[in-house]
Amino acid sequence: MTHFFNTKTHFWLIIVILVLITSCGNQDNKEALSENLENKVIQNNATSHQIPWQKFKEYWYSGKAEITSYKLEQARYGEIHQGQAVLIYVTEDFLPHKQVKADQKSNNTVSVLKLNATKKFNTGIYPYSVMQSTFFPVSNNQHAIKITSSIQEWCGQTFSQLNNKDQFEIKSYSYFETAGDTFFKREKSILENELWVKLRINPKSLPTGDVKIIPALEYFQLNQKEQKAYQAKADLKSSSYTLKYPELNRTLTIEFNPVFPHQILGWKETVKHKSDKTTITKAVKLASIKSAYWKKNTIKDTVLRTVLKLH
Repeated sequence: MTHFFNTKTHFWLIIVILVLITSCGNQDNKEALSENLENKVIQNNATSHQIPWQKFKEYWYSGKAEITSYKLEQARYGEIHQGQAVLIYVTEDFLPHKQVKADQKSNNTVSVLKLNATKKFNTGIYPYSVMQSTFFPVSNNQHAIKITSSIQEWCGQTFSQLNNKDQFEIKSYSYFETAGDTFFKREKSILENELWVKLRINPKSLPTGDVKIIPALEYFQLNQKEQKAYQAKADLKSSSYTLKYPELNRTLTIEFNPVFPHQILGWKETVKHKSDKTTITKAVKLASIKSAYWKKNTIKDTVLRTVLKLH
């Protein structure tokens, strides 16, 4: 009887141990699964570099935009002109078919991180105003859906728009005879404009090495170059990203904070001209705020321009 009791006891003891082990294993699996679900990632489909979704969400989906001002030294007409630049990053719901900001979120919208990049500087008596808008999917697995660029100065205006469809469709309007009003298509390639947004999502997803890149729309408008992809050498370091275009004798370096959210600290664009003269455009960060700026439109809100050191 005692022997039977011991055998039975051992049997149930083994069962309990097995249950506990299985339970612990299941718990580990549940915790791992939960962690995977909570730590969703935004990544480029061609790379394994990842960032935690929760961290990204807390910063970029707070109902505010990030606004950063810069002291600008802009090369134009062979000289350097003092000015100011502002980068405004904000997430929006976007309709990829119509390629416009959606009035409301739906099953047909995608989330984009939009960059409005502005520059203001004077050339002699007259002012320049430059603005580029880039709509880049937060998923970071495709090209920008849409890019626009406009330049206003006392001689006139120019405007360009790139739409990402079966190919890149580009419309360009200018008061210059040589540019005029044009519409053309290009095979899809890396867009310089989108790299400024891609960097903010995940710098490690930036392309490196020998690549073909379509320079910024602003560059084409200011320099009257053919709008196409050019061979470039891309180099990523811990806190900088450099693009070198041999055919254009142009180098662009973007300085950024290696720590999320990877704020852009400044940039430098070096161009060697046919006359062998080299001009350098550069920008250095002044100040940065998070704000729902679209609601800050009263006279009392002008104090925020002081905070941003804008005049």
